[in-house]
Order: sequence, then C-alpha cells, then structure tokens
Amino acid sequence: MKKLILLFTAFLFFTMTACASGNTDSTLSTDEAITGDTMNITITITNAAGKTHTLNATLAENKSAIAFAELLKKGAVTVAMHDYGSFEKVGSLGSSLLRSDTQITTEAGDIILYQGNQITIYYDKNSWNFTRLGKIDGVTQAELKAILGNGDVTAVFALF
Repeated sequence: MKKLILLFTAFLFFTMTACASGNTDSTLSTDEAITGDTMNITITITNAAGKTHTLNATLAENKSAIAFAELLKKGAVTVAMHDYGSFEKVGSLGSSLLRSDTQITTEAGDIILYQGNQITIYYDKNSWNFTRLGKIDGVTQAELKAILGNGDVTAVFALF
C-alpha cells in the first residue's frame, strides 16, 4: 500500500511539474511572435476639416500592446474619436483588450487603453491609471494638436 501511495504521489508531482513548465498562457507565445516591424503601427487621422495625416507609432512592450497588435493582424481598426478635456481624442475600440493599468502621466503622442475598450491619443498631459499601448513617433505637441484639429476625428490603426 505504501508503494502505491508513493507511486501515486510521484505521478502527481511529475504531472504538476510538467504542466507548470508548459506554456499555458497564449499571450506568452504571442510575445515571441510579434517582434520587429510588427511592433510598429500607422495611424491615419482624418480630422473635422477633412485633412488626412498618417502617423507612425511604436507599440509598448507589454501584453496589452501585443493583444492590440494581434487585433490589428486581423485587419485595420477604424475608431471614431471625439475630444475629451482638451487634452485627448478618445473612441471605442470595438472590443476589449487585456488591461495592465498603472499610474501614468501622459505626454503628447501617447496611445493609451482606457477601461479596456477605449483607445485614446493624447495631445497634452493627463495623469490617471491607464494602460500604455504605444507612442506616436516624431511629432511635437503643436504638430499633433494641428493634425487632430478641433472636433471629431476618424483614426485608422493598422500594422506597419
């Protein structure tokens, strides 16, 4: 009987060890799959005046940004965005992403996930608990304000 209990205990130990060493988190394999150019996106903004600008952005290195890139692998995502608080454009992403909110003070060009299903582009500072998705490359605060303009915009997010 002792041998049977010992054998059963050993079996459980090895089974649990094997399961623990396996990759059961699908986003971890995604971390490895998305590298290089796929961590860059374009954002095509059409402002209320009808002017279109294409911006490049670099995604953050976190699971939320990787989930966003996975969403974009399925195709471009178009978001109707409106101004909020005179410091950001915000709109519904159309689906929810994994959140990893931390206290952040945003800067112009930050791309932020809010409440898991809202995406924002900041053109000024704000401080709150957010999940950083990325940062628009090579644009000043003044340039970004001019691109976003007054009123609503349409933003099309796509992989680079």
